Amino acid sequence: MKQYHLGIEATLEIIGGKWKSLIICRLMPGPQRTSELARSIPGISQKVLIQQLRELERDGIIGRQVYQQMPPKVEYYITEYGITANAIIDLMCSWGRTNIAIRQQRGEEIILLENDSKQE
Repeated sequence: MKQYHLGIEATLEIIGGKWKSLIICRLMPGPQRTSELARSIPGISQKVLIQQLRELERDGIIGRQVYQQMPPKVEYYITEYGITANAIIDLMCSWGRTNIAIRQQRGEEIILLENDSKQE
C-alpha cells in the first residue's frame, strides 16, 4: 500500500521534476509529435523525453495517438484527466514570472524568453 504524508507528494509524483510540467504545458494547446516537443523544450534529450512521455501516459495525464501510415506518425495529447492539471501548471507559470521579476528587481541578470515561444 502506497502512503503519502501530504497531498503534494502525490502531485509531485505525477508532474514533478524538471520536464513533466514543461511537457504538459507544451501539450495544452493541442497534440504534438515527439519531434515538435523536443524542439520546443530546449535541453531535453530524446531518451528523457520518451521516458517522461511514457510516465505521463502511464499516469493518465497524456494520451498517444498512433497513425497507421509510413513513416509511422505518433502524436501526444492531454487527456481529459490531464486537463485537470492545467490550473496547477498555470499557477506555476504565474509564480515563475513573478519570481523572475523579483529577482530582476534585486539586480540578478535573468531574462524570460516566454514571449519567444508558443507558450511557457
